[in-house]
Amino acid sequence: MSETFRLPETHPDFKLNQVHLDNEALAAVAYSYIKEGEPYEGEIGNFLLDWLSEKDYVYVQTSGSTGKPKRIRLRKDHMIHSAISTGKFFDLPQQTTALLCLPAKYIAGKMMLVRAMVLGWHLDVVPPKANPLDQVFKRYDFSAMTPFQLDNSLSRLHLVQKLIVGGGAVSNNLKKLVQGIRTEVYETYGMTETITHVAARRINDEKAQTDPVPFKVLPKIKIATDERQCLVIQAPRVSEEEIVTNDVVEILGKKTFLWKGRIDNVINSGGVKLYPEEIEYKLSNVIAHRFFVGAIPDDALGEMLVLMVESPFSEEALRNLEEEIRKENRLEPYEVPKKIYMVEKFEETPNGKIHRINTLKSQIS
Repeated sequence: MSETFRLPETHPDFKLNQVHLDNEALAAVAYSYIKEGEPYEGEIGNFLLDWLSEKDYVYVQTSGSTGKPKRIRLRKDHMIHSAISTGKFFDLPQQTTALLCLPAKYIAGKMMLVRAMVLGWHLDVVPPKANPLDQVFKRYDFSAMTPFQLDNSLSRLHLVQKLIVGGGAVSNNLKKLVQGIRTEVYETYGMTETITHVAARRINDEKAQTDPVPFKVLPKIKIATDERQCLVIQAPRVSEEEIVTNDVVEILGKKTFLWKGRIDNVINSGGVKLYPEEIEYKLSNVIAHRFFVGAIPDDALGEMLVLMVESPFSEEALRNLEEEIRKENRLEPYEVPKKIYMVEKFEETPNGKIHRINTLKSQIS
């Protein structure tokens, strides 16, 4: 253990599955999880023993959602600072009731445990499955889910007062489905290197139904952009190094920014840069089916903007869709797709996401 860091005792209000635990008792629980528990409990046990060890860091596996999976080292004092920032940002004091339904293999699940230990939450654990609320019969102040879990939990979401969603983009369709639900649903922005989220935005209040909602950064975090207009994060309390992302943003103020999309996805059509995620947000008001926008090679434009819609083809349906798109007054002229492809079934990745590249190739090959 470094001279500047000493792991604190768990908060006196901390409970795990309704049992008060100090560090010594927590270690005993961790051993029992590893020896006798289910696989997901074994992951929790392994992390808890790592956390309680004399090292001032832990190793964490990135998910690989924005790059090749890798193993990185995070300082425990940075993780503690992150937990405190989350507590302040979302107003989650000691004795907050929280539900852990994410795998402790990755940073999001680990940080739910850290927040509970540091802030004095009452944390219950359930298996990290697709529909984690199906056997839950009590209300919680706070939880965290993936978009896939949220999509499968809508009918029981009233059991959670505040929910953060991360680990992947929240689709426009899913944002529509959470409108009118009393649960405060927040989309988070962050990565393993920033110890989960450094910014968040509520996606189911009245403003979210009409305008793109900016992300608001957590305390002690500074933001800027580089020459590509990609977000640069300075968060000295959770990362020793400045973090340069591949996310194109528009900074609105010291604490807020609009996410425009990944620079990897930018379409250059006739010299105009188009951001698929921005265009999809605008089109989500007029298209009921699954869809996405992409680009195909074009001699004149370089890349031609096209729209892919998962729907059976008919001339009438195509004409109606073209008419609805023409009426969407938020689209700039160059954001109107030049071609529309109606596809019976999109190709998907193993975890159920749209495989954009393969779907596009299947239509233009």
